[in-house]
Amino acid sequence: MRSLVGLIAVVVAASLYLYSLSLYLPPAPQRRSHAASDHEHVETTDTEQPTEPSEEPRRLKFPSDLEELRGLAELLQFYKTEHTGYVLLLFCSAYLYKQSFAIPGSSLLNILAGAIFGPFEGLLLVCVLTTVGSTMCYLLSQAFGKHYIVNLFPEKVSMLQRKVKENQDCLFFFLLFLRFFPMTPNWFLNMSAPIVNIPITFFFCSVFIGLLPYNFICVQTGVVLSEVSSLDDLFSWERLLQLLAIACMALLPGALIRRYSQGHLKLDVQSQNGLITNKKVQ
Repeated sequence: MRSLVGLIAVVVAASLYLYSLSLYLPPAPQRRSHAASDHEHVETTDTEQPTEPSEEPRRLKFPSDLEELRGLAELLQFYKTEHTGYVLLLFCSAYLYKQSFAIPGSSLLNILAGAIFGPFEGLLLVCVLTTVGSTMCYLLSQAFGKHYIVNLFPEKVSMLQRKVKENQDCLFFFLLFLRFFPMTPNWFLNMSAPIVNIPITFFFCSVFIGLLPYNFICVQTGVVLSEVSSLDDLFSWERLLQLLAIACMALLPGALIRRYSQGHLKLDVQSQNGLITNKKVQ
């Protein structure tokens, strides 16, 4: 009972923090004319007025589809011109909130990172946030959720624990395989990892490396969506070659891990209903 109360307190505190952060937006950047830009700084500060004082501040929320994602990306890109620190803090807080409490929808935030921060900064940021957020989920499960997870998913926890013991000699590569070819969802693996005695160092490194291809694809998708304005732009030869290169780069690490696993790891294939069967990978 005490663990449940502690978990609820953490969720409530994090939710209030994120809500207050998204509610109190800083002043929107002002679009100044070319004539105003030639004036002295003191003169500008005296005469600057909001362009639309009657406009109500927009409230931020998690995007649920690509249309909302595009609108949110445009808004945050606008704010980022003068409030980079706020946009970075807001994005990191929202991402860690989703990852820490195993809330679906992080893929849209990965795409949003590519649209706002670009291909390189966005990828690095997403990889770090994914790893830190998953580790926070690991720690929350270790502190508050072990009993509840075992009761809710007894068969899956038992199967994962058996496979961890069978692959103890090459545990890190087994964890990489689970990230590249998930036999269980990532959110379940994050929560059950402390229960099946996966060391946090192995867990941390496997998340960073194992989800790199997935994060790469999402971030590059965000970059593409932020650059195209029509279907003609999307289906140009340059864009199609770029997408093909992205797919090849993302598939290469998975192919290498797959080849390694065939000779070194004891794995089961996934059945049609999403559960792990007892058939060995050949």
